[in-house]
Amino acid sequence: MTEPLDPVALDAAIENVHRAGMPGLFAEVRDGERVWRGAAGVADTATGRPVAAGMRHRVGSVTKTFTAAAVLRQVENGRIGLDAPIGRYLPDLVPGERGGAITVRMLLNHTSGLAEYLPYAYPSLKAFPALADTSPRSLEDHRFTRFDPVELIAMGVTAPAVGTPGGTPGLYSNTNYLLLAQLLERVTGTTAEQRITHDVIHRAGLRETSFPTAPRIDGPHSRLYESWFGMIDPPRDHSVFDMSWVGPSASLISTTADLNRFYGKLLAGEIVAPPTLAQMQRTVPVVSQEGKVIDYGLGLHPTADPGRPVFWGHGGTVWGGGTLAMTRADGGRQMAIAVNMQRWNGLGPTGRPQPHPIDDALAALYRTAMHG
Repeated sequence: MTEPLDPVALDAAIENVHRAGMPGLFAEVRDGERVWRGAAGVADTATGRPVAAGMRHRVGSVTKTFTAAAVLRQVENGRIGLDAPIGRYLPDLVPGERGGAITVRMLLNHTSGLAEYLPYAYPSLKAFPALADTSPRSLEDHRFTRFDPVELIAMGVTAPAVGTPGGTPGLYSNTNYLLLAQLLERVTGTTAEQRITHDVIHRAGLRETSFPTAPRIDGPHSRLYESWFGMIDPPRDHSVFDMSWVGPSASLISTTADLNRFYGKLLAGEIVAPPTLAQMQRTVPVVSQEGKVIDYGLGLHPTADPGRPVFWGHGGTVWGGGTLAMTRADGGRQMAIAVNMQRWNGLGPTGRPQPHPIDDALAALYRTAMHG
């Protein structure tokens, strides 16, 4: 059972996250017609400029739901087959037997077996869980690097496979969604960003959501502080960054209000048709980038506490920023929360992130936002 929206409890919960060590965060929670917007902390640690609930923010892999929705709209109009092999459309990018075995659905739900390209694009960054060997240096080295998505895809495709096509658990991989962006371009003749903007962002009526056209974020926004597991001390601002390293898999800029509007319309069947939404909500086990097994659909995943209603949405991180947007299955309760620091956990002797007070404070905020 979900309790009514409690502004006092939400004010206290968001302030507790700031007190636990988060420089700044902001959120919007909706319960029917009731809306709470809150913020705590600073957008700039040097000047003390406060965060505000309406700020624009890099939302990371929340972008994947938008990309998935755009692909599925092309499935609805017959241009893409959901269970067709990707080699039918992109034989140059996924050639041979793999191109014939990996389907569009497998890219959407991360069961393609294709590796994450990130460790190969940034040689000094190792994949989870070998975090003890990581270095933050390449973050600075590549702040203004313009990556070619085809080259990034090639890194993931030629890397050792992480599973067999369709096998579970799948492994979360940005390679899948860069391929989906190329698929959109190939079948529509427009860039993936243009297609997602036209078919999803505009369809949802979002006014503050867009893909970046430069390393800087347009409009009022917070600086984004990357700690890299305590190796960057004090955490450094990475809000200015060329997002071509993730492209339409994780580069979108939005607001908490726009994210709630988007997921509300998606779950109401207003972005893709209800039968397509049902496909999005068919989940398989997938190993996340944090090494946890989660249920994952087509660009969408559920979260549910025992005895509580199911929520659907997505989380996302970028260098310095994080976002979680979740909407109850019936659309009646929604939350979108943005934070301006990432990887605040120090590493233990085994290289695993250690508990931090921010973890518990954020979990309490999520519970309060979703359930009261």
